[in-house]
Amino acid sequence: MTLPSRYYQRWTSAAPDREAQVAALAAGPADQLDLPAQLAQLTATGLPPARALRRLRNLLVCTLIRRDLEGAADLNEVVSAMTAFADFAVQTMYEVARHELVALHGAPVSAETGRVLDMLVLAMGKHGGGELNVSSDIDLIFVYPDDGETAAGSGQRQLSNHEFFIRLGKKLIAGLAEVTEDGFVFRVDMALRPNGGSGPLAASLNMVEEYLIVQGREWERYAWVKARAVTGQAEDIAALDAIVRPFVYRRYLDFGMIDAIRSMHAQIRAEVKRQERLHPDRSNNVKLGRGGIREIEFLAQVFQLIRGGRDAALRDRSTRATLRTIAEKDLLAPAVVERLLESYTFLRNLEHRLQYLEDAQTHTLPVSEDDRLTVARMLGLPDVPSLLAALDAHRAFVAEQFDAIFAEKAGGAEEVDPAAGAYDEDNRAAIEARLAELGYDDPRGGAQRLLAAWLTPRLQTMPEASRTKMTALLNAALPLIARIAAESGLRGSYTATLGRLLDFFEAIARRSAYLSLLTEYPHTLERVLRMMHASGWAATFLTQHPILLDELLDDRARSPAPSAAELQAELSARLAEVAGDTERQMDVLREIHHVQLFRLLAQDLAGDLTVERLADHLSQLADAIVAATIPAVWQTIAKRHREVPRFAVIAYGKLGGKELGYVSDLDVIFLYDDEDQDAPTNYARLAQRFITWMTTATPAGTLFDIDTALRPDGASGMLVSTVAAFERYQQASAWVWEHQALSRARFCAGDAEIGARFEQIRCAVLRQPRDAAPLREEVLAMRQKMREAHPPRGELFDLKHDEGGMIDVEFIVQYLVLLHASAYAQLTANSGNIALLRTCGELGLIDADLARGAADAYRAMRKLQHGARLQGSENARIDPALAAPHAAAVQRLWSAVFA
Repeated sequence: MTLPSRYYQRWTSAAPDREAQVAALAAGPADQLDLPAQLAQLTATGLPPARALRRLRNLLVCTLIRRDLEGAADLNEVVSAMTAFADFAVQTMYEVARHELVALHGAPVSAETGRVLDMLVLAMGKHGGGELNVSSDIDLIFVYPDDGETAAGSGQRQLSNHEFFIRLGKKLIAGLAEVTEDGFVFRVDMALRPNGGSGPLAASLNMVEEYLIVQGREWERYAWVKARAVTGQAEDIAALDAIVRPFVYRRYLDFGMIDAIRSMHAQIRAEVKRQERLHPDRSNNVKLGRGGIREIEFLAQVFQLIRGGRDAALRDRSTRATLRTIAEKDLLAPAVVERLLESYTFLRNLEHRLQYLEDAQTHTLPVSEDDRLTVARMLGLPDVPSLLAALDAHRAFVAEQFDAIFAEKAGGAEEVDPAAGAYDEDNRAAIEARLAELGYDDPRGGAQRLLAAWLTPRLQTMPEASRTKMTALLNAALPLIARIAAESGLRGSYTATLGRLLDFFEAIARRSAYLSLLTEYPHTLERVLRMMHASGWAATFLTQHPILLDELLDDRARSPAPSAAELQAELSARLAEVAGDTERQMDVLREIHHVQLFRLLAQDLAGDLTVERLADHLSQLADAIVAATIPAVWQTIAKRHREVPRFAVIAYGKLGGKELGYVSDLDVIFLYDDEDQDAPTNYARLAQRFITWMTTATPAGTLFDIDTALRPDGASGMLVSTVAAFERYQQASAWVWEHQALSRARFCAGDAEIGARFEQIRCAVLRQPRDAAPLREEVLAMRQKMREAHPPRGELFDLKHDEGGMIDVEFIVQYLVLLHASAYAQLTANSGNIALLRTCGELGLIDADLARGAADAYRAMRKLQHGARLQGSENARIDPALAAPHAAAVQRLWSAVFA
């Protein structure tokens, strides 16, 4: 049977009897399948349970695809069937793993009661809520009832209960998540456990209770709403529920949860918007995007968290069931809830169809128009515009309801005493007078900004001791800001710096350790203020990572940057200390990167670094991070075929030209040279996981965005290429613009032999003889396309894209390299645009004075661009008068080269 699912076609066609097996199961509701009987049939053929479960999973998914696309199954059947299978798979692998461990070590026994214990496996997220996706991770938490030891018999080695259950958890995860020739059962995510990746894999009930009471955060209340025990004894499940319920559901009407969810939502939306801006192909995220599935979940759960402590009917784990209860209790109009349920059904059905294509955990519309059309038709829609129109209509309604609910409930500031603190409305005139006395150029604006920040609930509801410290810090900061601003001579900088400081204080308001630090070390406050005055971007960075305040306590921030070898050694040592803990390793990379970045920032703002020298340091730092990440990621690949990968990362763009900025993404491609049969699969996994390690936001922040668009055949090409395939592509198939990009590419990290081979290929390609006329036409045509993609906007001059800007310099250099490198091998050196212009002038390929003028202009524009970015501008647009002499110098050389 032909269905528009590539995964379905691949799996059913891989063996002659699979289509018939799917057809037999598809004759009835998938959520009523006798899963134990199905598994027994597979194990009867000699398959071990782990393999049989993987076969059963594939069979079930194909059955659901068939029933859903034929209109025989609705959303409820699909999610119920997947949830039931997830429960069954966890229970089956739990029993297998427990039996093996008990045979080796004896059964775990409670030290208090002598009772034989079982582990509670908690399903979280959609699994816990009974609404699991077809292609989804399962979020689990492992809890055991009591400490004690195993009842080891003769020949058995006794373990503590803690060690026994950790081993049991690891075996369970491996049984479910390990990828074999039959695929996997479920990917398992353990990040929701107490203390996340830094916490133990299995925690006792006492540990869970202490964690939730002492450290439990607002977002964890949201997560624990869904918690549901899949294994465990009834009395232990009840004991856990008694611990969790008061943490999740407060006895009072908890309207503070609105702001918590609003903040969580804002963070998610900011990340999605950032990803959509950087990667347009990731737009239309039906889960996390505006008006998506997550907003409906938030709508349901905010009512649960506000009122669930008093109304047990609102404690259902299912989003759909909760919405219906909300309608029944008239918390939302029934007509509104009905439309929300319709939108939820549409979005979840769309989500499943996106996943049916390749059995991939995706939530975004595919880039390919053909795939979009396939998805539309799977939904019963005639074309892509109809799909987008339906999607937009549902999202618009959901977004409207989300905004209405949260805006309506956000006005609960009446609990806040507006007179609290030293800065209140009654003192407005006095505050203005004080600011005027200090020399603020806009005392009224400064007072308004100060009062607006001080009267926010976040600052007003601080503990009394923290608010006292905050008042003292503000009193100390006001004259410092005035002095720093007066020294700079920049009009308007007083209020701007005050605003940045207030944003920072609001971010750290609940972190008394940072307030104490600034109180105990007053010179740190002045350093903070000088940094915030000098750079809006620096202020934002410090606000996002206040842990870096420690760097301002002494002169560490001004110490010389470590060498590449020193940095590499530190990274390797720190990663080795937490080997096997992926989450912690990712945080270590971010922590080291942020510290080094902050130190470079401090030196930059102090005037210790030129733009070129800063770019060298930032590029070196990125190289070290990439070099340390590759071997660490390789260790996470269970079936790696060699200990050291024959794999290399090649840098293009700003990283390739060693012109990296503070927030530049990394343009890279991946090459390997390995004839092992497992090489393509393993190196593809390595590349994918490398990208995940670089781009994932963790509690420690983010590292880099990764762009792989310059790989052979672009977005449609393989993520990784053999060296031989890369060479063939560059020699026979690459476009001229790809050869232009090659002029500033270099080996970044990985296998040095592959790096050397890449450099040979690069030089050979760049040194090919070329006819001037067709090359000129190609280069000019590509430049015109870029200008059309970035037309002039407004009155300001775009340092990067406008005529006479930096891209014009880069195109001149690339054109000269491609035209003359066959005769002058030195032009293939990756020495940067300024040095290459000088070389071309010395060789007589262009007028030396014009070359010098354009090089000076490029250096000046890079400095101007850097200054704009430091002030927080994403697009470096400046007064045309400031850019005019530099643009003129570039245009003169452009005319001479392309006349």
